[in-house]
Amino acid sequence: MSSHLTPAVYAKLRDRVTPNGITLDQCIQTGVDNEGHPFIKIVGLVAGDEESYETFKELFYPVIRERHNGYDPETQVHPIDLDSSKIIGGKLDEKYVLSSRVRTGRAIRGIPHPPMCSRAERREVERVVVDALQGLPQDLAGKYYSLKSMTDQEQEQLINDHFLFDKPVSPLLTSAGMARDWPDARGIFHNDKKNFLVWLNEEDHSRIISMEKGGDMKSVFTRFCRGINQVEKLIQLKGWEFQKSDNLGYILTCPSNIGNGLRCGVHVKLPLLSKDSRFNDILEKLRLQKRGTGGVDTAAVGGTFDISNLDRLGKSEVELVQQVIDGVGLLVEMEKKLEKKQNIHHLVPK
Repeated sequence: MSSHLTPAVYAKLRDRVTPNGITLDQCIQTGVDNEGHPFIKIVGLVAGDEESYETFKELFYPVIRERHNGYDPETQVHPIDLDSSKIIGGKLDEKYVLSSRVRTGRAIRGIPHPPMCSRAERREVERVVVDALQGLPQDLAGKYYSLKSMTDQEQEQLINDHFLFDKPVSPLLTSAGMARDWPDARGIFHNDKKNFLVWLNEEDHSRIISMEKGGDMKSVFTRFCRGINQVEKLIQLKGWEFQKSDNLGYILTCPSNIGNGLRCGVHVKLPLLSKDSRFNDILEKLRLQKRGTGGVDTAAVGGTFDISNLDRLGKSEVELVQQVIDGVGLLVEMEKKLEKKQNIHHLVPK
């Protein structure tokens, strides 16, 4: 945000208002209040509603170009592809890959995003999505737990399962307005097998997650595609739809997550490769990013990393999942070579 918000741009946009009454000042508040993040260059900008991207595009579009590897929202069309049958391979070595996950966000058209929606609008999101979740097929069917009304026992179980999201305490989120009325209308849905989850009214209206232990990413992605298509169909049957456009794909609160909003990731053990001086460059060449297994603010423990796709916009879901499968497969192959004290130079991407 600070790289692109010049005095001239601010003067041009400061008096504009979206149909929902969102102003530029509300969108940039988190970037004004916070200096940034010690590990990554953050966006510093949120969209108060779907229309913010167009109303304030003189700021949003340059930020999108920088964050999304030069993607031009003025001229490009974002591809969407949720056909998991196109995935090649997808079973990663479970000696190294401990767990696999695919998640994204979806926002309900006509309702402002969590930083700026009213309490009544937030409750409407909860009603619409929870109503749709009741119609899921048997293998995806489950229970919705409201953060406001769950028992201590339910809360403890969800914490132990690593499912529960907590009240936002990061100033990046609180400055944006995401903690208002907490925990009203927030909650978690999971199916009986606990491998399909939906979070409600955290950073986005909804976060849809497919996950399981081990390295069968194709299975995880297949469940993800079925689940998200079912949820979208059930919402449409009630007269609602997700926010989506040709140039931006699916639209969410943070410009970093537009496009497909997809984060396809694995927890993978790479104790030897991660000590190689080329490790960060290898990840960049493969368009992958690393985190600690506890999230973006954590360090790796024992050489185990959370590795996921770097891109969100300009590539389809199938492309990104295939990219992670192929890239992590290569990382594991390098780790195996290093265990045998063999050279990996020929495997390093150019």
